[in-house]
Order: sequence, then C-alpha cells, then structure tokens
Amino acid sequence: MKSIIVGTAGHIDHGKTALVKALTGIDADRLEEEKRRGITIDLGFAHMELPGSGGETLRLGFVDVPGHERFVRNMLAGVGGIDLVLLVIAADEAIKPQTREHFDILQLLKVRRGITVLTKSDAVDAETLEVVRLEVEEFLRGTFLETSKSPMVAVSSLTGAGLDELKRAIVAVAAQAQPRDSRSLARLPIDRVFTMKGFGTVVTGTLIAGTMRREDELEVFPTGRKVRARGVQVHGQAAEAALAGQRTALNVVGASTEDVARGMTLAPPATFEATSRADVRLRLLSSAPRPLRDRARVHFHSYTMESVAEIVLYRSKEPDSSPARNTKIGPPQLLPGQETFARLKLPEAAMLLPGDRFIIRQLSPVVTIGGGVVLDSAPMRRTPALADFLGVLAEGSAERILLARIARRLQEGISISNLVAETGWTKSTIEMQLAEPLRQGQVLRIGDRLVHAPAISRLQLLILSTVEDFHKRNPLVGGVAKEQLREQAGASVEVFDAVLGGLVRDKKLEVAGDLARLPGHGVVMKDEEAESKQIIEQAFGNAGLKVPALHEVIAGLKVDKTRAQKIVTLLLRDKVLIKISDELVFHRIALEQLRRQMTAYKEKSSSIDVAKFKELTGVSRKYAIPLLEYLDRERVTKRVGDARTIL
Repeated sequence: MKSIIVGTAGHIDHGKTALVKALTGIDADRLEEEKRRGITIDLGFAHMELPGSGGETLRLGFVDVPGHERFVRNMLAGVGGIDLVLLVIAADEAIKPQTREHFDILQLLKVRRGITVLTKSDAVDAETLEVVRLEVEEFLRGTFLETSKSPMVAVSSLTGAGLDELKRAIVAVAAQAQPRDSRSLARLPIDRVFTMKGFGTVVTGTLIAGTMRREDELEVFPTGRKVRARGVQVHGQAAEAALAGQRTALNVVGASTEDVARGMTLAPPATFEATSRADVRLRLLSSAPRPLRDRARVHFHSYTMESVAEIVLYRSKEPDSSPARNTKIGPPQLLPGQETFARLKLPEAAMLLPGDRFIIRQLSPVVTIGGGVVLDSAPMRRTPALADFLGVLAEGSAERILLARIARRLQEGISISNLVAETGWTKSTIEMQLAEPLRQGQVLRIGDRLVHAPAISRLQLLILSTVEDFHKRNPLVGGVAKEQLREQAGASVEVFDAVLGGLVRDKKLEVAGDLARLPGHGVVMKDEEAESKQIIEQAFGNAGLKVPALHEVIAGLKVDKTRAQKIVTLLLRDKVLIKISDELVFHRIALEQLRRQMTAYKEKSSSIDVAKFKELTGVSRKYAIPLLEYLDRERVTKRVGDARTIL
C-alpha cells in the first residue's frame, strides 16, 4: 500500500475544504469557529483510499490549509510534508493574492507534483471557464504545474462534476511520486496536540521520514523530553507502526499537553541535536517588496515550526548562477530574485537538518519574501574556506559531503554518531558511502573517530615542530607534557594518542612518563645551571629530614629565580627531590631511610604517635606532622585517632 500526502493551496473561499469533503466525505473544518464563520482557520485533515494504477491500494492523506492571508502561518505548518498539491482556483474569481503567495511558497518548498483544480465550475458558463483556464495556464507557465506536465481539472464540489476525473488525475500523479524512506531515521513534526479521554496526550503530524512503532521510545525536540508511544494510529486506524509519508497520531506517555506543542519534533532519542544556528542557501522572491538587508530579522518557518530569525548574508548571486562558487562574507543586502548562502540565527534551539526546506516572511507587513534549504545545522566558525564547504553541501554527492564534513574537523576528527546527527543519515548509509574513501586511505578510522588523511599528516608535523620549539625555549626541561602537547595541537584524545604512538614507532619522538621529546634529547645545562643543580641536590641530601626552606636554597644560587625554579622542577620530575607539602621538599634518599626506620620500628610496636615519631626521627613538630601525613598517603601508616598504625 502506497501512502501519499496531498495538500491543498489557494485563496480564501475558493472551495478547498469543500473539495476535500467532496472527495473524501470528511469535513476538515473541525473548529466551532470555522463552522460558524465559514472559513478555514487552522489545518484540517481527511483521508481516503483509491485503487492505484498498478493495482495496489493508494492511501491518501489530505492536509487542508487555510486560505486567508492572516492564517498563512497555519498554512505553512501543514504544507511542508506534502507529496503533491491541489492548487485550488475558483472559476468565478480566478487568480487572487493568496493564490500567488501560496504558489510562491510551494515553489520555494520545492513541491514537485500537483494538480490545478478549477473549482466552482458550476458557477460560470463554459466561455468564462475557458478564459479562466487560459489565464491560469499563463500563470503556471514554466513551473512544476505547467499544464504540459501537470493536469488541470475543472470540478464542482456542489454537483460532483469533474470529481471522477480529478480522482484519476490524483492516481496518475501519485504514481510518479517517490515513496518516502521508511528505513531512514524517523522524524515527526508535530502539528496538533490534544487530550483524548481514556488515552491522555495525543500528538499528530506527517511522518516525513522513517518508521515509528508502538512502544518506541522517542525524544521531543528541542526540549529533550523522553516519551513513549503507547499507541499509533494511521489515518484514524490503529496500527502497529506508522511509515514515512503517512498522517500519524501517537498516544504518548511521559508528556502532557503543556509539554509538547506544534513546532516540536519527535525523533529517536540521543540521535539528533537541536540547533539555534544553521547555514542555508537562501533565495529572495522576485516579487519581494524590497531588498533583504544583512542581519535582517524575519519570520522563519520550517515544517510545523516557526520562529523569528536573524539572517547573516554571505555574497549574493544572480538567480541563474550557482551560489557554490566565489561566495564571500558580508554583502549589505540581497536583491529580489537573487540567492546566496546565509547563516540563520534563531533565538531558541529548533530541530533542523540538512535538506529541510524553509520559508521566510517579512516582519512587517507580514508577506512571504523568500525561502531556501538548510545545508548545515552544525555550523562552525566562519573561515575563508566556508564558501567551498557550503558549495559541496549544496551540490556534492553524499560521499563528497561526508569527506567535507570530516575534513573540516581537522585533527579532531568526528565520530559516526556525530555524522548521523549532522546529516540525518543512518549509520549504515554513512558507512556505505565511506567504504571506498576508507579503502583508499582518504579517511582514517581511529577508534571511534574518522579523520581526513591530510589532517593526520599536518598533525604529525605540528607535533614535531611544537616539541622542537619547546626544547629551544625550555632547555632545562626534559620534554613537553603530553596533555599540553595535545591541547596545543587541538586534537581529540584518540587521534592524538594514535599519531603520537606512530611517531614513537617511527623513532621520530620519545616518550618518557608523561613527557614527549625528540629522540636522544635531554636537558641541556650551562655551567652555572649544572652547578646550581648540584648545590640544590647537596643542600637537601645533606640535610636528612631537617631540610632547609626551598626559597632560602634558591636565593643562594648564581642563576636567576626563573631558571632555579626550572632546575627544581627537573629534580622533582626525576624524583631526586620529593615535595610533601607546599613548603617542604626532601631528598629521595632521606625519605627512603625514613621508610626503613618505620619498618624497623614496627618490630617493637605496631603503632606510633607524634611524640614517638619525633623521638625516633629527631625532628620537630614542624617536620613531624607533614612527614606523617606523607606516610599516610604512601600507605606506610594509617591514622587511627591520635596515633598511626604501621602497615
């Protein structure tokens, strides 16, 4: 069974709702105010089944939209997920303002298929109907509804004339529509939320991708709330699962009607990330009343969500030229009919993925002025290479897009799960597209991360040059700390460890403890530095446990304080000296002798207090307390009350 979503479009009072009712028998006007006023205010829904051209059953879900200019925002919430459109034009009025605006929206959203329906054919004579037909043909010339490509059917919802022909046209056009991918990652933009007695919270929408099953755990974007689908309905009938392209209702557990709203999206948990920034390709309508200024604020609509967005323009292009080439940052404005790359900035995070179409409307007066497609919902800071990157996203193959996304992460690399979140593609799709680049060595897999091969080469050179530079600036230090080196290189832990390991295997680097150094490179000391090192070591070595203050020893050296501190750091790193408190440093030999004393004392007593310790070692309380605390840390002793148990 093939599922197709059919949307209506057209001016107010041109008979969209009446047409849907005539086709399906369902009145899509559900609000009391709609019935009282006789106009559609919000989205309405209906469904029917028809025999398909290949003998299969065709399941049609209708989204009926309001035609009044005040409710275009509601129209936009319903038209994003449709597969084909019925452009409704009343024969007694012909083309009107909302006909034009709705049709602009359809073209901006790249709706590819539809049928032009001339309603109220019973209200005019044959001659007038023919005049209207000619006028509409001229209006549609060069578009996806051009009559040489798409049917135009005159009907009367009142008498039923033309309805059978329209149904045949729907079947024919629906046969051309590609089914949505039910194996992709599921997304359900929410267009209605209500409570049903005995069930609780119900959300509805058009499932634009993937499959949602009963008992699935889902995440509400952008809030992050987790819910469970207790029940699933498709076109009003209970089902085990809803597939992409179907009108879907979910009875959800874990959220009330206050927790979810139109504009939010349901998707698999921990898969995507909401964003308040997106790089897009944007086109301004030729009919836009004025140029679009850089950093202008507009109404932004994508699927069922709407927000106010600030638009940072890149360089504008002529309508017939590609924005993928020679794009620069910072034009003052975008002229009507032109297109460009741009960055959208939203006040709050929303669910956007590459490929999502959007509409922008002027803040005041509120009219549709343009739209486009999301290219990157995880944008990074702008660089001179941004234009080339966006050009690949706009026109490149899936493989090129993935390579570009991996390459821009440089030596940090990117995980498969992050690529899923950035692209909206499944893990299996990504791995299939990267199989050849991995085989050819264009991309390297390091742990959980994928890295562009040239980035690895650059990282190797960067690490070597950083270590070499460190040796030049720090001759008294045996090497650079690995974590410091990783941070300077800007690499992820996995990538850095792998590259460092490779350099060590190739004997281009050595690692001693947590220090990295060039092969054979040791501490290089001048005569006065070597002399100072000897003086420091002797001062503490001769002192036993009654050590002098470190600052007093440093003050008596020939070298300056900075070099003296580096020499002390070297002795501490090599564990010649050991620091047991902020003020006390001891020679290693003195502490080893202390350990032996404690072992010998244990033969007399299994415990020792401060007084006994002072007596045993001959030190004052100034040294005794820090030394006992050191022994506790080293698990030589364990404090029990005022005494220590010797372990």
